[in-house]
Amino acid sequence: MTESVNALVFLAEQLANSDNHWSLGTFGALAEFTRDAGEPAALSRDDHAVTVVTARGGIRLAPVSGMRLFASESATRESWNHRVSLCLPEDRCVMGCRATLTELGPDSQALREHDRGAILFDLGLAAMQADACIRVADPRLVNELRACAGRPVFAAGNPAMSLILATSPHRVFVGRVGRIEVFQPIPPPNGHSPEGPHTHVLPKLLQHGRTHAATEPIPEGYVPCAHLYPAHPVKDALGRALPFDTRRHDHFQDMLRVFGDPDSVALKQRVIAAVAQGGDPSMIVVPNDRFARSGVRVALRQMRASNERAPALAAWLAEHDRIQGGAETEDIHGQE
Repeated sequence: MTESVNALVFLAEQLANSDNHWSLGTFGALAEFTRDAGEPAALSRDDHAVTVVTARGGIRLAPVSGMRLFASESATRESWNHRVSLCLPEDRCVMGCRATLTELGPDSQALREHDRGAILFDLGLAAMQADACIRVADPRLVNELRACAGRPVFAAGNPAMSLILATSPHRVFVGRVGRIEVFQPIPPPNGHSPEGPHTHVLPKLLQHGRTHAATEPIPEGYVPCAHLYPAHPVKDALGRALPFDTRRHDHFQDMLRVFGDPDSVALKQRVIAAVAQGGDPSMIVVPNDRFARSGVRVALRQMRASNERAPALAAWLAEHDRIQGGAETEDIHGQE
């Protein structure tokens, strides 16, 4: 099988599991897709893509040549996160990079046939690897937005964003490896994102011009275009604490061994073995690298969460996790 076919098989297996969550976008503008266990969903697959659609939103993933699946973990203030990034080389991930509201025409690639006559507008967020769009079926709103086109949506005096917030058109985030569509209403300014599919557009983060959070390790020369967040062993999709789930933990560790950075995986295994054998923290020199330090913290926290009884664990935690409340967290959605 080719690389893209192998990736499609993997992604189809993961999309079939409602415990897994997904995102597509950039740092500061993100669409997320989730579905509840038992929620009605239409799953389909062909030779190139796999699609899931519910009444609240949908996702299509279509691996392309050069895509790399990259698994990683990172420490948060009190716990850790994990994900599998769908990465492309920098020169293959670029989308429209439009900086103003732009009409794109009918959405012929919409996941549902009855949405394909509605009009797509690129919000003009100038993101490298994703076009953040809205899809409008109401002719009146289409005309109102056409009058706003050619200007940044956040520019003073541009009513575009007010119109969008008031009418909640579908949000459609598109990248080289697929798309996520959100049908649910946009929450009010002081409201919370709804459970299930939703989007985040955060102008202050977009100003950084980054493709991903600085806390996420990504292979040199690659850009993450979408993410898979497998079910977490100690928290649910809303971040609420759960008893340690060994099955979930082992499931992601298998992914980490297959898709993770070999050096990071090897360091983690050395730390786990040293703690289990009662070794002193000084026996392993941790590279002076933020991702290496984070990886060691993750390994130790996972041992603690799993009720590891190794007497040396306390000393390792004291040495490597002393600033537990200060661990960096920059990611912008529920799983991260």
